[in-house]
Amino acid sequence: MTLPDAPLSPAGTDRTFQVDLRGLVDLLSHHLYSSPRVYLRELLQNAVDALTARHRLEPTAPEDAFGIRLYADGSVVRVEDDGVGLTEADVHTFLATIGRSSKRAEKIAEQRGDFIGQFGIGLLSCFLVADEIHVLSRSAATPDAPAVEWRGRGDGSYTVRTLPASARSRPGTTVTLTPRADAGEWTRPAQVHTLARHFGSLLRHPVTFDDGTGGPGAPVNPQPAPWARTYPTPGARSRALAAYGADVFEFTPLDTIELDLPAVGLKGIACVLPEAVPAGRRHGHRVHVKGMLLSEQAEEILPEWAFFVRCVVDAESLRPTASRESLYEDDTLAAVRDALADRLRAWIARAAASDPDLLARFLQAHHLAVKSLAVHDDEILRMLLPWLPFETTDGHCTLDEFARTHRTVLVTSSVEEFRQVAAIASAAGLGVVNGGYTYDRALVHRLPEIRPAVSVADLDPATLTAHLDPVDRETELAAAAYLARARDALAVFDCDVALRTFQPASAPALLVDSREARHERTRSQLAREQEGGLWGDILGALRQEAPRAQLILNQLNPLVRTAVAIDEPELARTSAEALYGQAALLSRRPLRPAESSLINRSFLDLLAHALRKDS
Repeated sequence: MTLPDAPLSPAGTDRTFQVDLRGLVDLLSHHLYSSPRVYLRELLQNAVDALTARHRLEPTAPEDAFGIRLYADGSVVRVEDDGVGLTEADVHTFLATIGRSSKRAEKIAEQRGDFIGQFGIGLLSCFLVADEIHVLSRSAATPDAPAVEWRGRGDGSYTVRTLPASARSRPGTTVTLTPRADAGEWTRPAQVHTLARHFGSLLRHPVTFDDGTGGPGAPVNPQPAPWARTYPTPGARSRALAAYGADVFEFTPLDTIELDLPAVGLKGIACVLPEAVPAGRRHGHRVHVKGMLLSEQAEEILPEWAFFVRCVVDAESLRPTASRESLYEDDTLAAVRDALADRLRAWIARAAASDPDLLARFLQAHHLAVKSLAVHDDEILRMLLPWLPFETTDGHCTLDEFARTHRTVLVTSSVEEFRQVAAIASAAGLGVVNGGYTYDRALVHRLPEIRPAVSVADLDPATLTAHLDPVDRETELAAAAYLARARDALAVFDCDVALRTFQPASAPALLVDSREARHERTRSQLAREQEGGLWGDILGALRQEAPRAQLILNQLNPLVRTAVAIDEPELARTSAEALYGQAALLSRRPLRPAESSLINRSFLDLLAHALRKDS
C-alpha cells in the first residue's frame, strides 16, 4: 500500500486507502495461498456459489439443471457456469471492490451457511497465472437482462461494458484467462483437467472439461461421493468405501469406518492404517466443504490420539479460513472433533465385542495409539486394557494373562531397569512388567481398577534384593576381605557390594541401580565440586544420603566363588572391576566414560595376569 503526496488537509478529513494491486497479488501468492494452482479452485468455488444462488432463485429446478463447463486449450482457460449471474451494478460493487463478497451483501447470517466463499478475494488468485481477467455475465434475476463485460488487469485498472443480451444467450457467468508464459505449469489442458478433478471430484453440480480437440466434454465428477451412492448389500457398500479409501490414500485400509454427523452435514470415511506410525505423528485428512476440496492436510479435524486413521469427509457447516486451505477453529469444529472421536471409540468397542481377529490385527499395529487413549479414557481402559500387549518377565503378553499367575505385579520405571532385573526376577518368581515404554507404567497402575484382586507396585532395589537368598555366615566371613577390596575399588561409582545366592546360576553379578539414583549422585557430585567451604560440606553430607548402586555377587556362580577366594589384593581389585563392568554391560544402560575406561583396563589387567601365570 502506498500513499501519494498530497497537500495538508484539515484535521479529521477522511482519506481513502490506496492499494497497490500488484503488491497485493504478490502478498496473496506468497502468504495466503500455498500454490498458484488454487486459481482453478477459486473459479470453481465462485461458479458453485453462483449455482447455489441460482437454485435459490429457482428452487423447483432439478439439481442437475445447471452446471459448470471448463475449457483449456493451452492458450486460454475458461470457466463457464449457469449460475445467478451479475448485473452491471453487481459488477461495479463486487468485482471492482477488493474484499467484498457478493455472498455477504445482505442477510449474511442466513447466507453464510449456503456458500463456500466468505471473503471476496478469490478472483484475485487468477492474477497468479494471468495478467488479465475477462468476465462475461448475464443476470438470471431479471428477464431479458443485458450481458455485462468486465476486464480487470493486474495493474489495478478495469473496464466495464454493457452488451446486448445476445452476447450471452443464457444467464450465468464465463471467466476467461489468458495465461502468462511462466504459468504454463498450471494452465496446460491436462493440468487443468487434473486440478479440476482434484478440487471438484465431490461437487454436487455436474462439471465437464473440454480440451479443445473437438471431442465431447469429459466429466470431472461423474459419480456422487461413494457414501452418497446406493449399494445392493452392506458388504458391497463396505468394499466400495474401502476401495475409495485405497485409491485416495494409496494403502489398503485395515478397516473402513463410515462417518455421519447429520447435525453439521458431515459424511465421509476413516481408513484405519494397516501399519504402525510413530507416536505423535499426525496424518493430514482430506476435508471437503460442500463438495469442494479444502485441504489434504487438515490435522485439526481429529484429536491427537487418533493418528491410526486417515479421513475423507465432506461437511456443510465447517468454516474455511481466508485462504480456504484449512479450517477455522471455532465451537463447531471442536464439536465435530469430539463427535468423530466418539465414532472411533465406538468402532474400537464394536471390534472388541464382535470381531476379535480384527481387534488383534488393529492392536498389533496400533497398540501405542490405543494406550495413549486408554490412559485418559476410562471406557477404553476397561474395554481394552486386558487385550493390550506388554513386555513382562513372562514374555510379551496381555495384562489379563499376566495377572492370572501374578497377584502382585511389579512395574519398572525404565526399560533399562527392566532389562537389568528381568532374568533374576523371573527366576525368583517375581512378576515384573516393563513400564519404561510410553504410557505403560501409568496403565499397569490402573490394572486394579478392572482386576481388583491384583495389586500393583513400583519395583525398587529393596524389593528385588529382598527376594535374593543370603549366604551362610561362614561363607560371608570367608569373603569379607574380598568384599572390602571390591567396595574400595568401586567407591568411585558410589557402588556397594554384597554377596547373595540367586538364579540363574549362570549370572555372576547383578547391578541394581536406578536412573533417578544415578542422576541424583551426578547432581550432588557436580554441586560439591562447584561449592566450597560450609556449603561444600553440607552438600557432601547430602551426597552421602543419595541412593547408592549395589553390585550383588552370585555365590552360586563358579566364577564368583573363585573370585572371593583371591588373596592377592591387586588381582582381587581387578576381578571386582571386571564383574562390575560385565554387570553394567548386561544392564544395557549407557556407560559413563569412567565405566568404559574401567572395563577396558580390567580386561587388559586380567589378560596380563593370565599371560604372566602361563609363562
